Amino acid sequence: MKNLTLPGAILLIIGVVLLVYQGFSFTQREKVLDVGPIHATAETEKTVPIPPFVGWVVSAAGAVLLVKGLNSSKA
Repeated sequence: MKNLTLPGAILLIIGVVLLVYQGFSFTQREKVLDVGPIHATAETEKTVPIPPFVGWVVSAAGAVLLVKGLNSSKA
């Protein structure tokens, strides 16, 4: 059970990062016009939201694994 501390710590850190950022955005290029040698593209920025409860669940799972790993190493 001692090997649960590392995954627990990683999950806890990921959960905190998810709570802080709550989503990410990216830029997507789309072809608007493609006639012979003339090319036109448009860049659109898309945002993918991550609900806060996902961060809470991941953080809680990481905390449980971390505590379980630390308690098993003492016994």
